[in-house]
Amino acid sequence: MEKDKDVLKHIQGAVDGKQASFNFLLDTFWGGVYGFLLKKSTNENDAEDIAIQAFSKAFDKIETYNPDYKFNTWITTIAKNTLYDTIRKRKSSILIKTSLEQKEEAYNIIDDAPTPEDKLITEQNLAQLLKDIKKLKPKYQEVIQLRFFQELSYKEIALQTKEPINNIKVKLLRAKKLLAEIIKDK
Repeated sequence: MEKDKDVLKHIQGAVDGKQASFNFLLDTFWGGVYGFLLKKSTNENDAEDIAIQAFSKAFDKIETYNPDYKFNTWITTIAKNTLYDTIRKRKSSILIKTSLEQKEEAYNIIDDAPTPEDKLITEQNLAQLLKDIKKLKPKYQEVIQLRFFQELSYKEIALQTKEPINNIKVKLLRAKKLLAEIIKDK
């Protein structure tokens, strides 16, 4: 039950906008969600992309979480629905038009201050850091390159990659975690 209390504490922290709480939830539940999606999609890239989207959706709506249910069940349900939505979108060629006002609203998000992972990354020797970055998957290399070397904002990265800004945020968070693990393992 101690773990459940920890999870609830971090859910409240996420509702309050604390980056450490988002990190805790991502670290704690990533493996289960990714594993579930991998079994359903049988494609590592699709499973990872859908997991990123699912966490992005969950973090956007974290205040709607009902503590009467397990967080793992909630996030897995979001992942399952995201997977089904992705499958439906692939089968359909219908494009949904978005108004300029809706697009602008989506981009009015303030970038957060550097996280501990950001600080660890910037403290590393540049040559070694570049070698470590090359060990990441290309999609993670790209967001790291755009964010830290070209110093683009989340909005600019989203525009350049033609991905939703929330996907960029989660993908960058995941890329920083993986890069930090590579650096710490040395």
